[in-house]
Amino acid sequence: MTPADVSSIVRNHVRSALLGEATGHDWWHVFRVIGLAAKINATEGGDPLRVELTALLHDLFDEKFYDGDPGEALSACIDQLGIREAFPDEVWNGIIFDICHLGFKGGFDQTPLSLEGQIVQDADRLDAMGAIGIARAFAYGGAKGRELYNPDEGIVTVTTAAEYRTGSRHTVNHFYEKLLHLRDRMNTNTAKILADQRHQFMEEYLTEFFAEWESAV
Repeated sequence: MTPADVSSIVRNHVRSALLGEATGHDWWHVFRVIGLAAKINATEGGDPLRVELTALLHDLFDEKFYDGDPGEALSACIDQLGIREAFPDEVWNGIIFDICHLGFKGGFDQTPLSLEGQIVQDADRLDAMGAIGIARAFAYGGAKGRELYNPDEGIVTVTTAAEYRTGSRHTVNHFYEKLLHLRDRMNTNTAKILADQRHQFMEEYLTEFFAEWESAV
């Protein structure tokens, strides 16, 4: 089995599994992360196939939607797809490890990742920023039944990983607990450059959001 075969098998499986998902963690999010990761990797020099596979698989068993152990589920998926023998165990184990520690988790998981894991983490975080990131935030909030904004609640500071994951705060709060922190948490110089414009756009959006809110009261 060639690397191209492995890539095609995984891509088809992930596309089928996530196409049409409505929280912003769908196939097209994965598609964009693959492209962003490839762009970052072109200057950062990671292994292209490992970057691609990590990007492809990174949301398949996202802890926000999957109650089991993501690492075990990913390992089982690799076996079920019949691609285990394509690479040594240390390659698959490295990919699984990176994916299990790639998510933001309120900023409380600072586990060191491989270069490839850092690249995909940066790509994933870039897709949570800017115009698309804003759209994804409100899509997720709507899917979870959250308010757009609640001035009575204000902006709530999250102090633990458990609180970050289990809270039901309004969606605007998500900018302050995650999105506005992403620019300064990029791993690679390439991603830091790409993040600047997206961060600025989010700040401008919030300025306009609150101006319109205040004009209505």
